[in-house]
Order: sequence, then C-alpha cells, then structure tokens
Amino acid sequence: MTTASNAFPLEVCHFANSTTRAGAEEYMLGVLQRLDRQRFRPSLACPSSLIDLLTPDIPPDVNVFPVHIARPTQFGELRRFSHFLRDRRVQIVHSHQFRASLVASPTASLSGIPVTVETPHIREYWRAGWKANYAVDRIAGHFVSGYIAVSQANKRYLVDEKRLPANKISVIPCGADLRPFTRQQSAGQALRRELGISPSQPVLLVAGRLEPQKGHRYLLDAMPSIRVEFPGVLLFCVGEGSLISELQHHARDLGVADAVRFVGYQRDMARWYALADIVVLPSLFEGLPITAIEAFASEKPMVATAVDGTPEIVVDGVTGLTVPSRDSTALTHAIARLLHDPELRATFARQGRELVERSFSIERMVEQIETLYLRLWQARTGTPIPQTDAAPLPRMAEGI
Repeated sequence: MTTASNAFPLEVCHFANSTTRAGAEEYMLGVLQRLDRQRFRPSLACPSSLIDLLTPDIPPDVNVFPVHIARPTQFGELRRFSHFLRDRRVQIVHSHQFRASLVASPTASLSGIPVTVETPHIREYWRAGWKANYAVDRIAGHFVSGYIAVSQANKRYLVDEKRLPANKISVIPCGADLRPFTRQQSAGQALRRELGISPSQPVLLVAGRLEPQKGHRYLLDAMPSIRVEFPGVLLFCVGEGSLISELQHHARDLGVADAVRFVGYQRDMARWYALADIVVLPSLFEGLPITAIEAFASEKPMVATAVDGTPEIVVDGVTGLTVPSRDSTALTHAIARLLHDPELRATFARQGRELVERSFSIERMVEQIETLYLRLWQARTGTPIPQTDAAPLPRMAEGI
C-alpha cells in the first residue's frame, strides 16, 4: 500500500450500508461534495438503492462502488470490497453508523488501509440483552483509528456507555450548508399561496423520517389541545417512512386529520422551512439534528425534545424551547407559548441563525474532518503532509 507523500491526493472511501437517505447520509454526502480535491480523492461504497437516492447530488468525480454488506458473514461481498480498496489504493475508510463500521473497519484494516474512521452519529437506544454491553463495539474498535462524535453528548455516550477509548474520539459537530436557507421569506409566502394558507394561519413543521425515533405520535397527540387555542393551526410532516399509515390513522382518531398534512420527501427544504412559524423536533433520540441547523439557518424558532445532542443547538430560552421526550403536554405548552409571542419567536430565530453561522456550518465541519484525516494518516504512516495551495490546516479544539 502506498504511504509516501506522493500518495496525495489521498483516496478516501466513505462506506455506508443503509438503504435510506436520512441525516447520516446527508452528512456523508456533504463531506464527499466538499473535501479539498488537492488533498483528497473521494469514493463511495454503499448499496445500489442508496446510490440511486444520492445520485442527483454525488459529484461527478466521486468513484462509486455498489456493495451491500449487512453482516460480517457475507464473505463474497467482503472480498469484493477488499479488492476495491486495494485496487483504488485507498488510504482512509470512513464508515457511517456502527453497523457499517463493524464490517468495513476490520475489512479495511486487514486489507492494509492505514486509517479507518467511524462516525456513529446516534445513540443506539434499542440495544438490549448481551448487545447492550457493547463488547462487540469494543472488539471492532481495535480496527478503528479514530471516532467522530457529532456532539458532546455523543462523545459521552461513546465513552461512558460503550466504554470506547476517549483518546480516539474527536468531537466535530454536524454542519449544514446554510446558504440555501437564507432569505427565503418570499418562497415561504409563495408556498402559502400555492397551498391555500392565509398569511395569518399558524403553521408548524416537523421534518424527519416517519419512524419511531422521530416521535411524530407525541406531536400528533398535542394537536387537539393546540387547536383549542389556535383553531386554524396546520402541521406539515415532511418525510417518508414505515409509519405513514399508522400516523395518518392516528391523526384521524384524534380528530385532527384535516389539520395535519403528510407531504412526503421534499428535495427543496428551504421553502418548507420558510413556510413555517415554528419547527418542531419531537425526537426520542438524536445525534446532533441537522434539521435544527437548517431551521435556524432559515431563521425559524424551534420546539424540541431535550435528547442527546439536541440541547447543544436548541438551547432552551436562547434559540428555542426544549421539553422532555414523550411528553405531549409539554409540547403543547411550549408550542402555544411561542405561537402567542411573535417577539419571542423572532428573538429565538435571530439567535439561532447567529449560532449556526458561528458553529454549525458545513465548511467548518468538513475542515475539521480533513484535519482529523491528515493527522491520523500522518500518525499511522509517519509521512509528512505535503504543502498545497489550500488554506493551512486549522487547529482542532478537541480530539486526535
């Protein structure tokens, strides 16, 4: 395997075994789009179904390798992946979610790849029985050069619960491209007219997959009480998922089906955020929600559950209001408070925008990931990093 300085630009392969396009996949895509091409040459290995979903946004210079490895016993696919890594002279493999890292990190390490990186993204609350002791994670961790925690809460989970070595973990908060969400007020007004919504009608928005994690049921449970105070309120649910029929039936059972609209996946999220008066995030668990970054980039206030890394961006009383998870009554009170107080909404929206500009841009995130890649590669190979025309490497606030 080539490790000399003439290996630059380094081949970086991002690996995923998911088949849906959600937050972790958007994170991965953002890195692939923005890696400095003087230092890195990106490739992507993932299932064909995910490639189809990402294709409109994958840069043309990214080498794409279709592979689906859901289990460590898929030896044929593991061999294919190993051959791909060797043929491409990959130097860094970056896996997304533990299940992907479980197969990719050992395969990469045993194939002679110098650096393996894992971004776990979320707390795996579903772990039960023997899986809850995380022994497999620690065994697989011997093949991982470094972990990226997407929030301080994510790092605490990795250290305190998974008992992974703290010196392998770097906190690099999620980031998003803020530009598409800037100054979209006219787009929101146009969408209101298109949907037949009056300018004075209050609109709530929840953006996320229709899966148990996102807690839509608890927001629906809050809607009858919210309608008592705000009869014209509308809730838009943006996203797709396995719970669509169940949630539609639940809205009908609650008598709020006429006030709840499921609009599916929307590619142009900027105008949907612009439509909303309040963005709601009723999740049961999160890593660090990109939805919050996008909402604040759109200058929208938020009501969110205080789970995992969410309070690090939805700061209670500063950029929004946070409530306990699974608490529909608390959601009702927080949403009603903001709907009653337009000045507070405006204050939260302004302060949210300032926060994401300062700390949660995609440029900041990718810059820190690049720094981690290079430091890990230099540590593993002992090879100096050559100078390029790119900006000097930034100092990382925390990590390797």
